[in-house]
Amino acid sequence: MKRTVLLAATALALAAIALYYSIPALFKEPLLALNRSLSGMEEKTIDAAMHTIHYLDSGAPAASAETGSDSTPVVLLHGIFAEKDHWVDFARPLTDTYRVISPDLPGFGESTRHDNQPYDYAAHVTRLGAFMDALGIQRAHLAGNSMGGTIAALYAIEHPDRVASVAFIGAPHGIRSPQQSTMDRLIDAGQRPLVAHDAKAFDAMMALVFEKRPFLPYPILAATEHEALRNAASNERLWDAQLKDRYLLDQQLAKLQQPPTLVLWGTSDRVFDVSGTQTVQSHLPQARVDVLPGIGHLPMMEAPGDTAQRYAEFLGALKRGIKATHPDKNK
Repeated sequence: MKRTVLLAATALALAAIALYYSIPALFKEPLLALNRSLSGMEEKTIDAAMHTIHYLDSGAPAASAETGSDSTPVVLLHGIFAEKDHWVDFARPLTDTYRVISPDLPGFGESTRHDNQPYDYAAHVTRLGAFMDALGIQRAHLAGNSMGGTIAALYAIEHPDRVASVAFIGAPHGIRSPQQSTMDRLIDAGQRPLVAHDAKAFDAMMALVFEKRPFLPYPILAATEHEALRNAASNERLWDAQLKDRYLLDQQLAKLQQPPTLVLWGTSDRVFDVSGTQTVQSHLPQARVDVLPGIGHLPMMEAPGDTAQRYAEFLGALKRGIKATHPDKNK
């Protein structure tokens, strides 16, 4: 009897493993739901700016002296061809204190993308405002990676009264670095290095954006690759829309004087070279700038705990009315 039970259990386990790798789509949503629940985040949708926007929302934290909850929400903005779940591990230490919201920006992830709509920075900034309006958010801390960081900065420049702080969690797009990055050289050679048309190009893209690849369950990785290849032609249009604004933030950043600013930039970023921190500091000498040793372009995924701790310290200092600097700044 015991042998029969053992054989049956083994057979079930092997069958589950076979399904895991042969039909990974069966496991994608349960895995995402589990990880979101660990961070206290729930998926929601809302219509705004002629798009249906999918987003994750932790809701307002319970007020208590222990958590020191803050009524100003945190809005996390992903980069080009990225999506809302890239922030879930980063958000985990924050959701006890802040309402954390992570949208799929219109045109990306599960949010709608329309062939007749623009997806340049001007459009993204307008849609961010519409998204905040739809949620009834009058003022927020904005944090973004790459494209998302640039959207946050441009929105803060246009609407400083609605932004409590700006954080670049990883290098923002649009800064002219003194030293060229690997991606700069690929672009100058006429390539679109973040647009993947086949599995080889997808793997090269992953190698470009990560220095330390985080663990991604096979169903999640397989779904990410599938979506990247399926949307390759459409992604070219979005890539070209951004390329025309290649150094837009470099031209605008000095205007970002009112909201306190945090910059976290990986020393091993091959997308935007870390020498870009020099440019940022020349435009924003008041900003807190931390360089992250051995980290690539997506620190919220490569080192979510450390990156979130730095961000929480920055927000905590703002709440206490202390200048948001760090003893190890630029070390």
